[in-house]
Amino acid sequence: MKDENTYTNGDQLLAALAALANPHRLRIIAALASGGRNYVSQLAREVGISRPLLQLHLQKLAEAGLVASQLELSQDGKALNYYQVTSFAVELTPATIAQAAASLSTNTDS
Repeated sequence: MKDENTYTNGDQLLAALAALANPHRLRIIAALASGGRNYVSQLAREVGISRPLLQLHLQKLAEAGLVASQLELSQDGKALNYYQVTSFAVELTPATIAQAAASLSTNTDS
């Protein structure tokens, strides 16, 4: 796992906040934080959503650097994609927002 991401870059901060602005994604982070790394099928059961929907949410969280995945083979040869929470901190103060805003890319319409 990489060092803790503190999201001082504006584009990264927006991606992290957008990823966290969803109740399913908050539940996914909470489940992984409390239960440790888990594979998709088990995590979908724990969170109470379908695997395809979970995959979409995990993709958003991974793009924002909030979770990481690792593909592993089980003893019976089945591929299992394990996810875990990365080390991150999102601190929102006027100073950190000003610092992040100064580094925003020019394409901020999305």
